[in-house]
Amino acid sequence: MAQLHYAAIMSLDGYINDADGNFDWGVPDDDEHAFINGLERPIGTYLYGRRLYETMKVWETMYGQTDLTRVARDFANLWHLADKVVYSRTLTQADTARTRIETAFDPDAVRALKADAGADLSVGGAGLAGQAFAAGLVDQVHLFIAPIIVGAGTRALPDAVRTRLELLDRRSFDNGVVHLHYAVRGG
Repeated sequence: MAQLHYAAIMSLDGYINDADGNFDWGVPDDDEHAFINGLERPIGTYLYGRRLYETMKVWETMYGQTDLTRVARDFANLWHLADKVVYSRTLTQADTARTRIETAFDPDAVRALKADAGADLSVGGAGLAGQAFAAGLVDQVHLFIAPIIVGAGTRALPDAVRTRLELLDRRSFDNGVVHLHYAVRGG
C-alpha cells in the first residue's frame, strides 16, 4: 500500500504563513530545495486544498523552461508528471495537466487511492492535511522548520488531533532550516 506524506515548511512557532498570508520567509535555498526534490521524487499523486493548488500551479508554467536553476527545473518536472487531486467547492475545472477536482475530501476514497496507488501520495494545505490526520490517513510527516518566529498565521499542524510520531531522521541546512522526518504511529 502506498504511503501518504505530509510536508510543510513552517516557522519555529508552527505557522506555514504569517498573519498577512506571506510565506516568503520560507522559500528554500538550492540545497534545501534539492533535498525536497529528493523527497518528492517518489510521490505519484498530490492531494491539495484549493489555496495551495493555486500557489503551486505556477510550476506548470515553469515546466520545460530552460532558464531556471537546475533544482527549479527538476521540481517543475516532478510536479508536472505527478497526478493532482484538488479539493474545492469553488473550482469547477483544473488549469493544469493531470489534475482533477473533487468537491469534498472523502477519507474512504483516499484510503482506496492509497490501496491502489503504485507510488506514494502527498497531502498539502494545512486544512486538508488536518482532515487527513483526523482520519488517520497520514503515514509520514516532513517538517522544515525555518529560523523565524512570525507570531500568527495558518498553523502547520492540526488542532484537536492526537497523533504519536516516531523520529526517523533529521537534517540541518546552512540556511538555518531543520528538517524533521517522522513516521506516524497512531493516537
